[in-house]
Amino acid sequence: MTLDTLYIFCRWLHFSALLLLTGSAFYSALLAPRRYQPVLSQRLMPLFTLCIILTLLSALAILAAQAGLMSGDWRNIARANIWWAVMQTGFGQAWRVQLLGALLAGLALATGGSTRQRLLLLCGLLQLCGLALVGHAAMLDGWPGVLQRVNQAIHLTGAAFWAGGLLPLLWLMRDAQLPQQRADAIQTMMRFSRYGHLAVALTLLSGIVNTAFIVGWPWPANNDYRLWLTIKIGLVALMLCTALFNRYWLVPRFAMPGSRAQLWFVRATQLEIAMAVLVVISVSIFATLQP
Repeated sequence: MTLDTLYIFCRWLHFSALLLLTGSAFYSALLAPRRYQPVLSQRLMPLFTLCIILTLLSALAILAAQAGLMSGDWRNIARANIWWAVMQTGFGQAWRVQLLGALLAGLALATGGSTRQRLLLLCGLLQLCGLALVGHAAMLDGWPGVLQRVNQAIHLTGAAFWAGGLLPLLWLMRDAQLPQQRADAIQTMMRFSRYGHLAVALTLLSGIVNTAFIVGWPWPANNDYRLWLTIKIGLVALMLCTALFNRYWLVPRFAMPGSRAQLWFVRATQLEIAMAVLVVISVSIFATLQP
């Protein structure tokens, strides 16, 4: 595996773990009814722990890969002075937010109750906003640069709520089958659906604005960056169609006798998760390319 490939893989892992951590924390900190929060947070705890470990390890791996790429020799990864030099760059200074957020999230696990859930959500949002300080989202200076970074932070937050919330949604579907948790699980899913409309709208609108900042009009796809951007746009469009099919075709049919709508809902959500994974892969690739 080349250093470039390792860098792309680590970016995908970092983005995926961070989106999942933040999306899950939205449920346990804000969406779930108060009496259901302890149950849901306990169910999500293994996922939180795994995501925090992955965000910390992938953040360190990205920093190491960046040290090798900037120095031109992967063997320089073992040199402390190269790491120090990278940490003094704009990337390194912004990347400190990722390391700090992951460490704080790990410390948050030592707390308990609703405080832990809110801290995990805040740490996830901190790292998402930190990602807006690097890459193509930070290519402009002055007020245009500020607007671009704010827009990117909104884009990532909306994506975390939408895509990061899909896996916990499947677990809530299971809880909705249990008599003692049915009402709370359904109420949580209804809140996710209600605010999900806003999250999807913000994700799409901010994505359009971000594309306008970076390349203007994405077509024709006459270079690798625009090609992967086009692939991402197509996958997001398919995710949107799947989400609309779930919400406005399948959900109203849940209560129909003999309906298999709930099974199809689960299958469609799994498909949406798979497309979200492909979206993050495409982003991880074109983020390393020149627009």
